[in-house]
Amino acid sequence: MNYWLMKSEPNVYGIEHLERDRTTIWDGVRNYQARNFLKSMQVGDRAFFYHSNTNPPGIVGLMQIVAAQVVDPSQFNLDGDYYDPKSTPTAPRWHTVTVEFVRTFDNAITLATLRERFTPEQLLVVKQGNRLSVMPIPLRIATEILQLAG
Repeated sequence: MNYWLMKSEPNVYGIEHLERDRTTIWDGVRNYQARNFLKSMQVGDRAFFYHSNTNPPGIVGLMQIVAAQVVDPSQFNLDGDYYDPKSTPTAPRWHTVTVEFVRTFDNAITLATLRERFTPEQLLVVKQGNRLSVMPIPLRIATEILQLAG
């Protein structure tokens, strides 16, 4: 099992939405490196849910990958923010995953706490200027994050 960190703005789709919905497709990612990370995910992998663009930002819960290599339907929505005119149903450019709620952490693990605990080499989210919305988490670091979460 691999671990990942996946960012979302809580006012767009937060951990509370996932807890209510139980599962969701993680659509709308339009960064090639993040897309490649999504394509690397496997059923059973775990992902930390990170609230971004909020005060304070941080890891708020845990989810599990329940479907991999899912074609992102938002690339075909002509009126949507994530439409890609170069994508076709026979040759989609964007793939994603379906995630399932596992748990909400009692206390968010803030970005400030993550920066105190980990170096940018250990945890990409603490790297200055990193804007990736999906990134891998080494197993040793994931174990420490889970310990911080209680």
